[in-house]
Amino acid sequence: MGSESLIATTPSPRAMLLTVLAWVTVIAAPLLPGMLGCASASAARLPVETILLLLLSLLLRHPTLRLVVASAFAMITVVAIAIAVLDRSFLATIDRGFALAEDWRAVANAYRVVDGVVGPTLAALAATLAVAIAIALMVVLVWCAQRCARTLHDTGNHGRIAVTAAAVTWSALAIAGVQYPTGTAVAAADSLRSLSTTVEYATQSARERDAFAAELRVDPLVAQASGQLLGSLRGKDVVIAFVESFGEVAVSGTGPMSSISRTIDEYAARLSRDGYRAESAFLSSPTFGGVSWLAHSTLQSGMWVDSQQKYDTLLESDRLTISRLFHDAGWRTVVVSPAVTEPWPEGAAFYGFDRLLDKSALAYEGPAFGFASVPDQFTWHRFAEEELSRPAPIMAQLSLISSHSPWTPNPQLVPWAHIGKPGPFSAQPRDSADVWPDAQRVRAAYAESIRYSLRSTLSFLETYDPSNLVLVLVGDHQPSRIVSGETADTDVPITIVSKDSAVFEHIEEWGWDAGFRPSSDAPVWRMDAFRDRFVAAFSDPE
Repeated sequence: MGSESLIATTPSPRAMLLTVLAWVTVIAAPLLPGMLGCASASAARLPVETILLLLLSLLLRHPTLRLVVASAFAMITVVAIAIAVLDRSFLATIDRGFALAEDWRAVANAYRVVDGVVGPTLAALAATLAVAIAIALMVVLVWCAQRCARTLHDTGNHGRIAVTAAAVTWSALAIAGVQYPTGTAVAAADSLRSLSTTVEYATQSARERDAFAAELRVDPLVAQASGQLLGSLRGKDVVIAFVESFGEVAVSGTGPMSSISRTIDEYAARLSRDGYRAESAFLSSPTFGGVSWLAHSTLQSGMWVDSQQKYDTLLESDRLTISRLFHDAGWRTVVVSPAVTEPWPEGAAFYGFDRLLDKSALAYEGPAFGFASVPDQFTWHRFAEEELSRPAPIMAQLSLISSHSPWTPNPQLVPWAHIGKPGPFSAQPRDSADVWPDAQRVRAAYAESIRYSLRSTLSFLETYDPSNLVLVLVGDHQPSRIVSGETADTDVPITIVSKDSAVFEHIEEWGWDAGFRPSSDAPVWRMDAFRDRFVAAFSDPE
């Protein structure tokens, strides 16, 4: 009888293995957010989340209450891990952490990039897999937490003593501030700290949004009569062309970037013979590696728009933009945005654009090249055909997206005479080159994409020769760290191009570099300073 009782109560090897795995899981899982956020974080630490789970499991005897505790533990852990994964992804791409309260649009935009590269089926499969993994991890953690709680209760006083000792040890380590040589605390609270930091950041963002809204109410240009503003550009066609990911690294002249400098210099020599002149400098962008619309709105509005919440607040205001000022002064205003595939009422309501040339309006029927659904050369062609050919002066903002990450595949320049014909890009190879995550290959692909965007723009000037044009060619942000490097700042090149020497007389006091690309010691402005300086330079003195 005693032998039979012993056999009945002794767990099988399989049950013992499952119990061991459950304990390893509930101890290791809360440490994952810290390990994802810091490569030097040690796994040999004591997580307070697990101790709290066990303490509550001892106090609560009802199975339903234990299930609630296990579910809360699982949810906190999975959410913290998800935030850590997003945080690391954001740092790798746009050089800042993930902000739970405002970055969902950026996540959606990242999905579109993946969609453009691997196709909708694989993109949807990847998103579904990510959600399935999160749900599966939640279920596994709940099961593991409940199994550990049952094991703890089965041990009686020994289990209670062990958990109490663990809690006392964690408190002592935390109070003493015991750390590994890498600086990682032995007493861990990674999951709770991740959620706490997220809430704290959301509160801080709300305060910054309110302060930003107060700044918006003070606009120095409101008091000036719109008829007097920008009068020195009367009769000119003015185009602000944003080149995607065109950062300071592109004109550094080092490694594969030297090909970009050569391309600019070759076109500059020919354009100078044709009567064009250019001056260049740098602007400090409010964003890095992505989220281009923050840079667009900063340059247009003269406000430092470095977060999605500020951007949304800006669009709800009546802040004067450069395009709105041109519109009020009598120019026809147009925005050309090949990446826009949905209605964008803010283009008219806030920016003051008379027309939006989005992907549909551009009517491109050729193949996409990765994220770039419309090659830059075609974008310039359609803009010239649809708007620049009109007799009335035009002010336009163009987004050139062929240099958008992942910088592969890249289109090739085709003869301009063939652009309007069917299929000039169809014969070009569109297989994405295997460049990731090799830094040298990524940098080479990036350089080739920037060369294409710049060649499209400069050859457009050379071919169409719009002699009445004032072109502001500017980057939106630096490319991600794999290209820019760990020490890169947020500076982007800006160049003003025109055949009219009077244009440069108005900006002589700026002290910009002569030429189509800035030198390493060229002036650097914050991007939000551009609006007021540009408007002041080209407005009537009175």
